[in-house]
Amino acid sequence: MFLLPVLFMEGNMAENEMAMDVNYGADDIQVLKGLEAVRKRPGMYVGSSGEGGLHHLVYEIVDNSIDEALAGYCTEIDVSILPENVIRVVDNGRGIPTAINHSEGISAATVVFTILHAGGKFGGGGYKVAGGLHGVGASVVNALSEWLEVEIHDGKNVHFQHFDRGEYTEEIKIIGETDHTGTQVTFKPDSEIFHTTEFKYDILQERLREKAFLNGGLKIVLSDLRDPENPVKEVMQYDGGIMSYIEWLNKKRGADVLHPDVIYLHGEMNGIDVEIAFQYTTDFNSEVFRSFANNIHTGEGGTHEIGLKKALSKVINDYAKAYKEANEKNKVKKAAKKKEDEKPFTGFSGEAIREAINAIISVKLPECEFEGQTKGKLGNPEVQPVVYKIATEQLTYYFEEHPETALIVMNKAINSQAARDAAKRAMEAKRKSVMDSNGLPGKLADCSESDPTKTEIYIVEGDSAGGSAKNGRDRRFQAILSLWGKMLNVEKARADKVYNNDKLSPVVKALGTGIADEFDITKLRYGRVVIMADADVDGMHIRTLMLTFFFRFMRPLLEQGHVYCAQPPLFKVWRGKNVRYAFSDEERDQYIAELMGENPNAKVDVQRYKGLGEMDPDQLWETTMNPETRTMLRVSVEDAAKADEIMSILMGDKVEPRREFIEANAKLAVNLDI
Repeated sequence: MFLLPVLFMEGNMAENEMAMDVNYGADDIQVLKGLEAVRKRPGMYVGSSGEGGLHHLVYEIVDNSIDEALAGYCTEIDVSILPENVIRVVDNGRGIPTAINHSEGISAATVVFTILHAGGKFGGGGYKVAGGLHGVGASVVNALSEWLEVEIHDGKNVHFQHFDRGEYTEEIKIIGETDHTGTQVTFKPDSEIFHTTEFKYDILQERLREKAFLNGGLKIVLSDLRDPENPVKEVMQYDGGIMSYIEWLNKKRGADVLHPDVIYLHGEMNGIDVEIAFQYTTDFNSEVFRSFANNIHTGEGGTHEIGLKKALSKVINDYAKAYKEANEKNKVKKAAKKKEDEKPFTGFSGEAIREAINAIISVKLPECEFEGQTKGKLGNPEVQPVVYKIATEQLTYYFEEHPETALIVMNKAINSQAARDAAKRAMEAKRKSVMDSNGLPGKLADCSESDPTKTEIYIVEGDSAGGSAKNGRDRRFQAILSLWGKMLNVEKARADKVYNNDKLSPVVKALGTGIADEFDITKLRYGRVVIMADADVDGMHIRTLMLTFFFRFMRPLLEQGHVYCAQPPLFKVWRGKNVRYAFSDEERDQYIAELMGENPNAKVDVQRYKGLGEMDPDQLWETTMNPETRTMLRVSVEDAAKADEIMSILMGDKVEPRREFIEANAKLAVNLDI
């Protein structure tokens, strides 16, 4: 989902829980040879041994085919999910070289699939631009597969080789003749490695569609052939490239656009190719940048994204300044200036300029420097000035050729800046208002500890639940803030409305960080911010509204792992003085059976908690607030652009996209009240 909760179990670990063997010598140093290291630590190479790592296997093989397309030799890639969750990837590229690699004494194709850090992307002339620069993709997939088969067409012969868990018994051999070129890789993920080997069609569909958009004209076909009576096939080919991507994203999220044309900028400099597409929408709390380097999604941005943001600020501010000066000359001729016109133009903030933008930047360069194996952030310093120069020149020219669009963008920036200025004034007014002697909200029951690394605040809905939490907490490090009623849906409100909202301003004041442009994580008063709501639909709604607020106006709280959701129990199960607390129907039934024992007529009482207020302070402490026994969900944002999209769909004012999302994901819903 858009905000990915990670189960966070707290408890005290015994100091000497794991004793270290004192006999530690030279022979204890292990050397993992060949692909053994990959099988031993799969998470280092594909992220995890769960669902994410499983799908990453497909991405690695497809990325090799994409690199062939970038080199100009591949026009079609076919990906099929076969029965028993076998994957087959076929491209019409040049085909992996099959001749003997003299440094290894075996076929080059065998080298690619059996030796780590082997490939044609290390500057040997095989590829000018490539995404897979570490040379581990094919060999890692081979190592983590129960079996893998590669079939290579070189225009004359068909070459074939079979592998079992990364090992081969026969050299690559010719099995036929052919008049075309390309590579076919078929593999079955190893159930000894992965917790699940079932591929999700929609996950692969989303990733492959992204690749098709980024490589305009490339044909990618995805087929699901696991059910022979109901096969699924989708052809993804977009001649408009990233311009079509912007249009598709806006349509998917149901966003209204401010200008009909998608602004497209393109140029090449110093061997770096830059493509930019963006369009402004009416989602004024949104700012979406999707950035890519050699087709690799850089979710954490990088130098290419910085260059684009600086170019946007310069061009739009320069245009607004020139526009204002031209209008002032005309006004002087006609009448005296108005008082507000006498103020010099100081420019728009970067946040005001980027508000409501939906932008994609894709750069292609010979050598990408990513920060870490996950490739989350582009680090090449030479990319920023190239992007800045190309974007500045191209956008300036675009505004000259399209003055109507330039005017719309400028007016949007004016309105955004005005709203932000109003929000700052509202914040200043709040600071000066006398709510308490210490400037904290009246409903805050603070803790005695002041070190934020040791403190936590529970945001609780309702005075009844707040009262139980106050009486049950550990006053040394746990603060309680009681709220009342459902809060503002910030997805439909500008910042000035948020500052003045009587439900949210206590949260802002209690945390101490400010919001939006003024947010400062160093001023956070509590290391853990815990949302504690009832375990029902209304409680989930309150939780979602609060998470929407944090995501839009205090996102670093989520990004740096400060936000948690308390997990109160659903049931109290007891027989006499023997009490259990259940967090699911299954756990409830399990406890009932345990308490009944061998007596089928034993009376076991069950209470369904309708709200936190039904728990007395001791129960709330024992089940939900005691660090030694509680369970909490830590909320994180895996992909900000994806989270932004889902947030707009679920919390925005467009009904149709929300209805489609609910219909598509209804089967995933759990714990709904009936």
